[in-house]
Amino acid sequence: MEQIYIDDKTFDKIDFSVEEIDGTDYDKCRFVNCNFSEQKLSGINFSSCEFNSCNVSNVKLIKTSLQDIRFINCKMLGLHFSDCNPFLLQLYFKDCVLNYSTFYQLKLRKTIFSACALLEVDFSAADMTEVMFDDCDLSGTIFENTTLEKADFRSSYNYNINPELNKMKKAKFSLLGVRGLLGKYNIDIE
Repeated sequence: MEQIYIDDKTFDKIDFSVEEIDGTDYDKCRFVNCNFSEQKLSGINFSSCEFNSCNVSNVKLIKTSLQDIRFINCKMLGLHFSDCNPFLLQLYFKDCVLNYSTFYQLKLRKTIFSACALLEVDFSAADMTEVMFDDCDLSGTIFENTTLEKADFRSSYNYNINPELNKMKKAKFSLLGVRGLLGKYNIDIE
């Protein structure tokens, strides 16, 4: 595949699920109201890009490079971020639906998830030091052997985290959220 470099361009209302994406390197690009559903983005490099109101569900991300990427108001079902190139991986999510996605073994330090639905997402063995979960629904999300040191869960809800299976030093929780840390003990908290 020929290297095609695209810089500082806005793509608006393009259906990439039927039209093949033609670049291999995208820098400072914006994708607005685009549909990538089921598309193969494998091996593509995205740097300092923004995806706004896009459907990125079930996209193939094998060796995809995502450096300083912002996802805003995107539908992102069933993504395997763990298949991405981990080098300089940096992500930001706001108002996104990330249900059934996996971040297995990724280094996600200081990542922000703001007002996101994260139902049954797998964060197993990920380094989530200083991650911010701001007003997120974490129903069925898996945290196992995950580093959650200094992570902030204070405004999020529906999580069930076993402190014995995760590194959680100085993680932040609200008093109402304590139930999500004690679920394995089958006790009543009133």
